[in-house]
Amino acid sequence: MAITGWFVLLVALGVVPVVALVDVVPAGLVLLGWLGICLVLMVVDLVLAASPRALRLQRQTDARVRLTETASATLYVTNPGRRTLRGIIRDAWEPSAGARPTRQRVLVPAGERRALVTALTPWRRGERRAVLVTVRAIGPLRLAGRQASIRVPAEITVLPEFASRKHLPSRLARLRELDGRTSVMVRGQGTEFDSLREYVRGDDVRSIDWRATARRSGGPGPGGTPAQTLMVRTWRPERDRHVVVIVDSGRTAAARIADETRLDTAFESTLLLSALADRAGDRIDVAVFDRRVRGRVQGARGADLLAKLVETMAPIDPALIETDYTAVPGLVRSMTAQRSLVVLCVPLESPGATRSLLAMLPQLTTRHLVLVAAVTDPALLDAAGERDSRASVYRAAAAERALLDAERVAAAVRRLGGDVVSAAPLDLPPAVADRYLAYKAAGRL
Repeated sequence: MAITGWFVLLVALGVVPVVALVDVVPAGLVLLGWLGICLVLMVVDLVLAASPRALRLQRQTDARVRLTETASATLYVTNPGRRTLRGIIRDAWEPSAGARPTRQRVLVPAGERRALVTALTPWRRGERRAVLVTVRAIGPLRLAGRQASIRVPAEITVLPEFASRKHLPSRLARLRELDGRTSVMVRGQGTEFDSLREYVRGDDVRSIDWRATARRSGGPGPGGTPAQTLMVRTWRPERDRHVVVIVDSGRTAAARIADETRLDTAFESTLLLSALADRAGDRIDVAVFDRRVRGRVQGARGADLLAKLVETMAPIDPALIETDYTAVPGLVRSMTAQRSLVVLCVPLESPGATRSLLAMLPQLTTRHLVLVAAVTDPALLDAAGERDSRASVYRAAAAERALLDAERVAAAVRRLGGDVVSAAPLDLPPAVADRYLAYKAAGRL
């Protein structure tokens, strides 16, 4: 049962008869009589109210939505009873689902159905759920009503935002300059044969293909000598290379930097790199790991790659456990047997916290090209530059200490044969993509 403000106001109006009849009837009797009238009216209103448990509730919800975008959840309310339903319905979605409005007034005549639409704008990735629908049916006198919470489960999958896709067109344009669309004349490591074309002045004579030239030899030229059309070979960066991305989902991935977790930043970097590498014709495999594999995508190509990646990443949250880096080499071996680019999306903090990571790296760098992608907290850079007060000086010293520790760890990674790219959350995905393109241009991949 629930009472409304009108019932409270009705009880408060009892002051009027008490004051008016105070000389005729004792005030206590008048007050009791007024309360009795109010209770009778309340009971009558409850009896005349529609039964919320007799309602039939059905849901129709979008299956998935990208983070920060808006989806719709429709709740169908059918009133099979003989009384009109007047009241309020609260669709109890999780707060992170961003449901608006949370409460809606309804008027459903007997035997009819109404649709209530709730807009969902989630601000957290993963499975967002609703379990209960609370219905408060108010009587015709608007004094009281019946209330019940009915179990009507629903869920929607919130996919990663992939905000870094805005950087993809510019990186694809740079990729086309390295790809077979702009061939080069010099053969080197990381290149493969592209095509043959006629020799023009300025070409490297070492690129002349004499067999192709002999096949293209024409008839007699001036002076009776055979006319020859020189053919040269062109080369392009090698395709069908292998890229392996390992995303750390341990406790350090739960840290929030610039209003997003390290894990979300790693997912953004992985999605941009995957889209770019797939367009380049390379194979890419992804694993999310802490002490066990939380998600893995292997063998997917084209549009299916990004679809599988976002579906795999959506339900994964950081686990509050220490990551077992000693198992990473075995995980990489299970994903590839050839020399590959291995991207480790892990934090680079103090040397003590990364001791196990540094001990594991030589097992990867001896066989693979290893890139460590780490997030830099822009708040540390801001704090390191403030010297306005005594407190800010201490904060600046602490920030400088943290930055120096990160630089020491990055230098240790480079000494062990790896490479490091670190940037703020918004800058890390394009920085990783740029480093991948640099490897392609240099023939290191």
